[in-house]
Amino acid sequence: MKLSVVMPVYNESRTIEEIIRRVKEVDIDKEIVIVDDFSTDGTRQYLQKINDPVIRVFLHEKNMGKGAAVRTGIAQVAGDVVLIQDADLEYDPQEYHQLIEPILDGRADVVFGSRFRGGTCRVHLFWHSVANKLLTTLSNMFTNLSLTDMEVCYKVFKTPVIKNIRLRSNRFGFEPEVTAKVARMHCRIYETPISYSGRDYSEGKKIGWKDAVIAILAIIYFRFFD
Repeated sequence: MKLSVVMPVYNESRTIEEIIRRVKEVDIDKEIVIVDDFSTDGTRQYLQKINDPVIRVFLHEKNMGKGAAVRTGIAQVAGDVVLIQDADLEYDPQEYHQLIEPILDGRADVVFGSRFRGGTCRVHLFWHSVANKLLTTLSNMFTNLSLTDMEVCYKVFKTPVIKNIRLRSNRFGFEPEVTAKVARMHCRIYETPISYSGRDYSEGKKIGWKDAVIAILAIIYFRFFD
C-alpha cells in the first residue's frame, strides 16, 4: 500500500518546513504531493528549492483556493490511498496509521477524522466550534450521514473513489462537496478520533464567517443541483 498525501499550501512560510518534516517522519510508504496556491510570503520560493524523491511540488500561477489546489493534487497522485493534509500544524501526521486502518482492513472506502470524538484538542474559539457543528448538522440532514465533523481536514479516500468524483469547488466548499458526493456514491464511510492543535487568527488561521456562508450554499447546491 502506498499513501499519497495531498497538501494544499497558501502562505504558510512559518510552518511549511516543519509540516513536511513531520509528514516525512511517518513510517508509511508514501509520496507527498504539494500544491502551492500562489503563495506570496516566501513559501513558494522554499518549495521550489526542494529536491526530494518523496516530494512532488506543483505551482498554481494564480490564487485559486484550497479546493482547486486539492483537485490539482488529486490529479497527480500515484498511491493506493489519498489523504488530505493542511500545511499548518493543526493536525498530527502521526495519526495517519489510525486514519488509514479502516481502509487497509477492508471496512471503509472513505475515512473522516473527527475532532469531536474524544481526541486531545486545544481549547479554542467558541463560535468557530459552533459553526463547525452547525455546518456538520446541516450537511448530515442533506446527506443522511451521522458525521460529527464534516469540516475536518483529515479525509482519506481509496484512490479510485476520489479519482471518480468530479470536484468543482475552488475554495472551502470542497469539504461539503466531497462529503455530499461520497454519500451519494454510497461509500462505506468511517470516522476516527483525532487530536487538534487549532490556531487562532493571529497565528495564521484563514477560514472565516464568509467561508461558513459559502459552505452552507455548497451543502444545498451539491445536494440538489450538481
